Amino acid sequence: MTARRELESTLTDRYQTTVPDPVRRALKLGKRDRIRYVVRPDGAVLMTRALPPEADDPVLGKFLDFLARDIATQPGHIQAVGAKLATRIRSLVRGVKVDLDAPLSADDE
Repeated sequence: MTARRELESTLTDRYQTTVPDPVRRALKLGKRDRIRYVVRPDGAVLMTRALPPEADDPVLGKFLDFLARDIATQPGHIQAVGAKLATRIRSLVRGVKVDLDAPLSADDE
């Protein structure tokens, strides 16, 4: 186990600080990287390297970017969902219960 290190930095008048070099190296931070802070109930703050949004699913991120560009450049392509398709969708999901707060199973991770 690595020894615990305590480091300090100073806030400027604009509430900015320099991340100490050992912290940058530990988090593998580079210029323009983002930092994520988690404030715990006891007041402790956990600092980690923030992952880019598309890191969770790069394909989904690119697809959503494509949709956003297409909607912006071709708004005429947007069509309402027809009644027949809406009825078909409702029939396919009838009785399906989804708990969005439930943890994923190991197969879904």
